[in-house]
Amino acid sequence: MKVRILGCSGGIGGRHLRTTSLLVDNDILIDAGTGVGDLAIAELAQIDHVFITHSHLDHLACLPFMVDTVGDMRSRPVIVHATEPTLEIIRAHVFNWAIWPDFSVIPSVEKPFLRFSPIKVGEAIDLDGRKVIPLPANHTVPAVGYQLDSGNASLVFTGDTGPCPELWNE
Repeated sequence: MKVRILGCSGGIGGRHLRTTSLLVDNDILIDAGTGVGDLAIAELAQIDHVFITHSHLDHLACLPFMVDTVGDMRSRPVIVHATEPTLEIIRAHVFNWAIWPDFSVIPSVEKPFLRFSPIKVGEAIDLDGRKVIPLPANHTVPAVGYQLDSGNASLVFTGDTGPCPELWNE
């Protein structure tokens, strides 16, 4: 498993500040901050799964642009994984037709560019032998961190969290 940090700042500016996003191998994003905008269109089209830690803009700013850019280039939808409370916020405040089109029904309900997949803390998502495990986090909005496990090595990304004994235990 190869992890590439696309951004790790809370803001933007200059050549080096990009908001939070990690590219895992070529097909998984952990958060979709502004660093995603530095990827080539061909790289964006390879992303099948986006795991969102929480609903703050610095962690999902490029998600609408990414889906809009590559949706019609793909044979299957981009899957956005997040807790149900986070997905509710994203649906209500981003993909709501007022801020951005609802790509979960474009071009059709049967074949959308985007699909939402609710996750639960502690329940692993297996992606071709790689596991992504949502971990508890303590933030101002519903949030999680993620453990990435290749079977050979493991990495924990906390997302934004304050003191969280449940996370430290993991």
